[in-house]
Amino acid sequence: MEKRTVVTPLLLQPQGQIPNNLTLPVLLYRQLFSAKNNLEAQFKEAFKRNSWSGSWVNGVFDYHHYHSKSHEVLGVAAGSATLIIGGPGGEEIHLSAGDMVVLPAGTGHCRKEASPDFSVVGAYPKGQENYDICTEEDNMEEKQKNIQQVPLPVSDPALGADGPLLQHWKKR
Repeated sequence: MEKRTVVTPLLLQPQGQIPNNLTLPVLLYRQLFSAKNNLEAQFKEAFKRNSWSGSWVNGVFDYHHYHSKSHEVLGVAAGSATLIIGGPGGEEIHLSAGDMVVLPAGTGHCRKEASPDFSVVGAYPKGQENYDICTEEDNMEEKQKNIQQVPLPVSDPALGADGPLLQHWKKR
């Protein structure tokens, strides 16, 4: 892990039929892990150690979607991509190998473009592995009820109980 991790919070408003999260910001971590080592293994181990489970390795869907029953972390294991965060017209963020983004429940996200080798390790706070995949076609008011019920994680997915997530995400 790099000695100094820069974390950028992004608090997003609803965008069309994408609710986003009105109280918890998206957290963007730049160059959390060094690409000199196996990034996939580093992210998987960190997530497991910090009670984020249900991990998987893949890409990011190329359509706008969100999860109303869970928060999600994405650690970039290889390549790079531009994601749209917040729904159509949302924030475009470029992610590279070693970066990580934590998406609070309700946050829209989709892949705009990616390098051929792009892959992420994804995971969810323990107990939230039964995530749903919601789109603009879903009833936003119904999904917002789910979002409000999602508990806060007990730790930052990579930096543990003293990590920045717990400083940025407070009880509602």
